[in-house]
Formats: sequence, structure tokens, C-alpha cells
Amino acid sequence: MCGILAVLGAADWSQAKRARVLSCSRRQAPALKHRGPDWSGLYQCEGNFLAQQRLAIVSPLSGDQPLYNADRTIVVVANGEIYNHKKIRKQFASKHTFSTGSDCEVIIPLYEEYGEDFVDMLDGVFAFVLYDTRTKTYMAARDAIGVNPLYIGRGSDGAVWISSEMKALNEDCVKFEIFPPGHIYSSAPGGLRRWYKPQWFAENVPATPYQPLVLREAFEKAVIKRLMTDVPFGVLLSGGLDSSLVASVTKRHLIETEAAEKFGTELHSFVVGLEGSPDLKAAREVADYLGTIHHEFHFTVQDGIDAIEEVIYHDETYDVTTIRASTPMFLMARKIKALGVKMVLSGEGSDELLGGYLYFHFAPNKEEFHKETCRKVKALHQYDCLRANKATSAWGLEVRVPFLDKEFINVAMSMDPEWKMYNPDLGRIEKWVMRKAFDDEEQPYLPKHILYRQKEQFSDGVGYNWIDGLKAFTEQQVSDEMMKNAAKMYPHNTPVNKEAYYYRMIFERLFPQESARETVPWGPSIACSTPAAIEWVEQWKASHDPSGRLIASHNSASSNNANHANGNGKANGHCALMANGTNGVVVANGITNGKMEP
Repeated sequence: MCGILAVLGAADWSQAKRARVLSCSRRQAPALKHRGPDWSGLYQCEGNFLAQQRLAIVSPLSGDQPLYNADRTIVVVANGEIYNHKKIRKQFASKHTFSTGSDCEVIIPLYEEYGEDFVDMLDGVFAFVLYDTRTKTYMAARDAIGVNPLYIGRGSDGAVWISSEMKALNEDCVKFEIFPPGHIYSSAPGGLRRWYKPQWFAENVPATPYQPLVLREAFEKAVIKRLMTDVPFGVLLSGGLDSSLVASVTKRHLIETEAAEKFGTELHSFVVGLEGSPDLKAAREVADYLGTIHHEFHFTVQDGIDAIEEVIYHDETYDVTTIRASTPMFLMARKIKALGVKMVLSGEGSDELLGGYLYFHFAPNKEEFHKETCRKVKALHQYDCLRANKATSAWGLEVRVPFLDKEFINVAMSMDPEWKMYNPDLGRIEKWVMRKAFDDEEQPYLPKHILYRQKEQFSDGVGYNWIDGLKAFTEQQVSDEMMKNAAKMYPHNTPVNKEAYYYRMIFERLFPQESARETVPWGPSIACSTPAAIEWVEQWKASHDPSGRLIASHNSASSNNANHANGNGKANGHCALMANGTNGVVVANGITNGKMEP
């Protein structure tokens, strides 16, 4: 992942202004240098500045930015991976002279050929700014789901500022906001417009039957195309379904790729956790099965607590679930980068697309189930995409997420949601459609008990004491009196518990602007649900803890797996809610039996 910064239409063209833009781009704090430690570049034309901090993954020796066309009348800075760049290069081989090996250079001939109507032709993730000196116009765009971060703001002189992170804007913009995923911003017609318009966006319930081989093929293609790299890489492996499938498909097809010619067919896998955590054990088992070179990183609760302020600085959020999950990932990313690895594949996005979170068990019907998956995917850029990108780019490590491939999303979201729903009578647990698609008897991708392992939230999977330790620590840092006055202190998105209050204090110190606090989503949540899904179960409305452990069908590592699905995908159907210490259990059909399970 790279970092970009553009200032467009500045009234000041002076050397001092150029130095300021360079400072915002290159400086370590606040700046974007951590995102791209390999090279810095800056273009200026009058009051227009385009800067980039590069993390070199593809063509490290020839892909420095900014990028130009032959007569240098079109300029681009980009943070992206364009997986179909070779196909596009062939298309324009006779019309365009390519001067670098950068995959992002194909943006230029596409623009020359199609104007601004080319973004949907890009297969990949990206955030870019293009300046056309001939017309003195510019455009910016962000990928479909928002895998790559982007912010937009206004300076006091009316200049438009666009940046990969808001820390490069917060001192120079009077107002800034998230650049929405799937959108273009153009100076020609002005304003934002959506370029990503899939059928599922309307949230109408699809009717396409489940086709396991179609789903499998789409995912395998998504993984294979993300093996485009000229640097050493690996996979993040928690031992859960999503990361295990990413690792399995990578291992199976690595030998077919150019990456194997450069780095061999050995695959490195990485996991982080507290001593004895569920993820460490499960990841080791999968790694042994696949034959990866496995790296296991341990951290303590104190290590995590000590890193919280840095995590909030890099993540630019005060969302509790995001910070909980980001901290172990942040610590692991530093270790991975120290080993010389610059890119990893990860499993984000599956739970949103397929209804994998345990609270989906309580969806009242397929219509509500599908609408919730749509809401979750649309919000990914503020949660898991933000976490995966920023917690790793803090150390100059790139994460690629095959589940959020455009074509795989189309397949997953066009499926009749009835197939995705939890149904113990039919032997279907969460993400059954993915499990069944990769349940190959002749050439197994994974052992049965791994293939049908129940979902762990990342922050819980690294060790249950991590969440408990955070709660105990923040309980000591925030007084009852402070909580009583929380609404007065923080009237916008008021913290509802001491952990949230503690994170908010740090965030406000780092990012005191009103615009900054407004970029963070807020609202009640159970096990990563949206606020709308809280309405599914009455007792959920009383809870102030978003942990996945609130759903009592969740199995601890020490349990006897009484509620765990077996190799045939069977589950016993018992799903309970622990709602803020109340004595109510809600089973899968929504009936309350009036007792708390231990």
C-alpha cells in the first residue's frame, strides 16, 4: 500500500506551499511516509500538487510515481493494485508508450481513450488522482468497496485536498470527510458521482440458485490474481475458515504463478495471539496440513495496551471493535515486515458477504438477512477494510483481500440468501455455502473439522483474555464521574462504556477536529451487527458490549465443542444471547427460556 496526497486549485503556488505539501506527504507524524517508505515523488503545476509515498510491490525498480503519459500532459498518483494491468497493456500496446512497469500506469491510456468513464474497467483496489494539464481538470476515484482508504477536504483558500489518510489533512483543511467507495470526484462536472453500480446495491433479494462450483471458481480466481507480486509475500492464517481457505487456495495454485518462479513454492503463514489462544492452536494445525512455513507471534495484554495510542493514531478511529481487532494485527505487521515480507493475503470480507457473524443466526427471514449483508458490505470501508489496511500499512506492509474481489462479490451477492442462512435442520451453519463449495472428497482443501470450524471474531480468537484485559484496564482509567458527564464531554457519538470513553479521549487528543470525529461510525452493535439488526432480538438492545462472545453459541477453546458443527456441517441449533449480564437466553427460534448458560 502506498500513500497519496493531492492539493488541487491552491491559491498559493510558492515554494513555501510546495514545502508544506511535501511535509504533509513525507513527514512521519502527521504524514503518509509509513504507507510508502520506498520512494517519494511530487508533481506541481501552478497551484496543483500531486504527491505519492511508494510501497514497491510490483516493478520495484521502475514504478516510481507520479506517473505520466508520453508528453507529460497527464499526471497520476495512485495507491492501488490493478490485477488486469497486463491485459490492458496489451490492449493499448500500439497506442501508448509505457514508461514503467507499474500496474497503475494503465490508468493513463484508459483515461486518454475513454475520458472519465473507465474506472469500472479496472480490476483491483485503488485510490488515485489524475491531473490533465491540457484542460486543467482533475479527477479522483476510489475502489468499489473502499479497500484502499481515501479522504477529501477543503482548504481555507477553497483548494481541494485528497489523501490516503486524514492525518495529512487535519491541520490544513477547514473540513474533510471520507471519500466514498465506488465514487469519482471530477472538477469538470463537479462533485461526486457513483461509478460502482452493482445490482445488489439496491438490496433487492436475489433469486439465483446456489452453485457451489461457481462460487469456488470465483474465489480461486480472486486468490490467484492477488499473487501478482515482485516481492516476498505470505498469508495471514488464524485457523478459521476464511484465512484457511485463502492459505489453501494460495498453496494449491502458487506453483502456477510468476511469483513461484521468483520466490519458489514455499508459502509463509503468520498468526498472532496470546499464549494458549484459539487462533494459535488452529493456525498451527492448518499450517501443518498445508505444509506452510509457519510463523507464530505472541503478545501479552500489556503489549497490546501499550500500543493502543499508536493504533488509534494509525487507524484514525475510536470504534471499539476496530481497535480491539487492530491491535494484535498492528503488532503482528511489524514482526512480518521485519522478516522482509512486504505483502500478505488475508480473509476479510467473507462474514459480511455470506452472513458469517453469529448474530445472523437470528435473522427473521431471508429478506432481512440479505439487507443486513448489503448494509455490512457497504460499511466495510469504515470497519474491516480500514483495520486491515491501516494497521498493516503503519509498518509498510500491504494486505490483499480476495473475498472482496469484484467478481466474487457479484457471485456471492447474487445468490438466493436462503442458501446462506443458518438452518440446523438442513445441517447448515454460518457460511455453509463456502464450506460446501470447498468440501472436496477427492482433493481436500482442508480437513473436515477445520472446514466446519465455527466463526471466531479476530479480537477474541487471539485470546479471550485480550478483551477482558482491555476492559479491566480501561475501567481503571475512566472514573464513574467521567462516565456521568460523557454526554456533555462528547455530545457527538457519546461513549456508552469506559472502554469506549478511553479510546475517545486518545482520539480527540490526536484528532481534535469536528470533521475527524464525524468520520467514525457509531451505533449499537452485537457481535459486529449493524444497528438495524439489533431490532431482531429485544434483549440485544440492552447490551453495550459488541463482542462476539455475547452470542452464547460461541465455543471457547476450552469447551467440549458441544455446540460445534461436526464434519457434516451439523450443529445443535442452540444460540444464546448474553445481554449485559441479564438472565435471558434467546435460542435460535427467538424463544426466551429465562436462564443464563454458564
